[in-house]
Amino acid sequence: MMRNLDFDVVIIGGGPAGMAAALSARANGASAVILERDVRLGGILNQCIHQGFGLHYFGEEMTGPEYADRFRKLVEKEDITVMLESMVLSLDGDKRVTVLSPTEGLCRINAKAIVLAMGCRERTAGAIALAGSRPAGIYTAGMAQKICNVDGYLVGKEVVILGSGDIGLIMARRMTTEGARVKLVIELMPYSSGLKRNIVQCLDDYDIPIKYSHTVTRVEGSPALTGLYYAPVDENRRPILEKEQYISCDTLLLSVGLIPENDLLSGLNVEMSGITQGAVVDENRMTSIDGVFSCGNVLHVHDLVDNVSKEAEIAGKAAAEYAKNGGAPDRDYVSVRATDGVRYALPQRIGKGEGKVKIFLRVGDVYKNCKLIAESGDKTLFSKKFMVLAPGEMGSLEIDRSLIDGDVVVRLEK
Repeated sequence: MMRNLDFDVVIIGGGPAGMAAALSARANGASAVILERDVRLGGILNQCIHQGFGLHYFGEEMTGPEYADRFRKLVEKEDITVMLESMVLSLDGDKRVTVLSPTEGLCRINAKAIVLAMGCRERTAGAIALAGSRPAGIYTAGMAQKICNVDGYLVGKEVVILGSGDIGLIMARRMTTEGARVKLVIELMPYSSGLKRNIVQCLDDYDIPIKYSHTVTRVEGSPALTGLYYAPVDENRRPILEKEQYISCDTLLLSVGLIPENDLLSGLNVEMSGITQGAVVDENRMTSIDGVFSCGNVLHVHDLVDNVSKEAEIAGKAAAEYAKNGGAPDRDYVSVRATDGVRYALPQRIGKGEGKVKIFLRVGDVYKNCKLIAESGDKTLFSKKFMVLAPGEMGSLEIDRSLIDGDVVVRLEK
């Protein structure tokens, strides 16, 4: 017989978002359980041995494992149930979560509120329809990071990286310091999708070249990679094959985007964003299904883990209040719309009331000497000039909810 367990708040995912959400839920009086499929809490942080974490949240710089360990110890001090090596098989609209666990077997958890914190996954060679043979030596940047940092193996000696996401940039530096030669970074867009600091610290400081507005056209080699062809792209991002060039290499790392892990929502009628690939949420990170919250990279891909933790605290607190109160109070909502250079703004809806709300956003191109504006009706809620705004850096603004007079529009004035 399937065992039934009861918790106020169930958190799916034990990475930085899941741990912060659980701590926040517990601090607000709710019983909480974290469901994590790995053998330890921490998620992707456990393989990110570089510095750069914690400056905004803890006020000190630390590595990914150190950041994860700090949160793990906080979780251990609280009355929070942790189920490791536990696979969530399904969840339904009644907030029942079916889990396969080595300690509990096949069980059902009845929740009053659910926080989704499953993180994201990398796009693979198949996802981008990489042409050519299928030789050994092609890895996602994150998999190469795990093999190098956790398993202790060097994946190759002559490396090309497709894409300039942050993991790819960090692996360019890591491969170099481990003795490999990173011959080239190839980026489809005319700008990097990573943080500016990673371009400087991981490429410029190591004299690693990057070619913008280029892409890999095909790979060669059997059974192992021996080289690849790449070419510039036109204004429609189609490769100009007559300008194709060849470069020899034994390793290709793919840093071509991340996809929020929202497969569990496929059977639920959750409103999703076609841009973020995550759920549409309000300022408390509640989805279109009452009592189901989303936070971290499963909601939208962040650039800083510190922001993931802060966002998860919002979701955890709101989930606890929902569980204790037996629901959310009725409120009038307004939509938040992104336009004129702003690719998306989140949350996508805000309840009218008092207090401040922070809106996160990403722009769709590199803009210099521009003004970021948030308006509602004929009121300007926010206006600030920026020297540069780029897609790789998440922006934010804060508005006063009491001034909202209709839908909120977030735009750039160039």
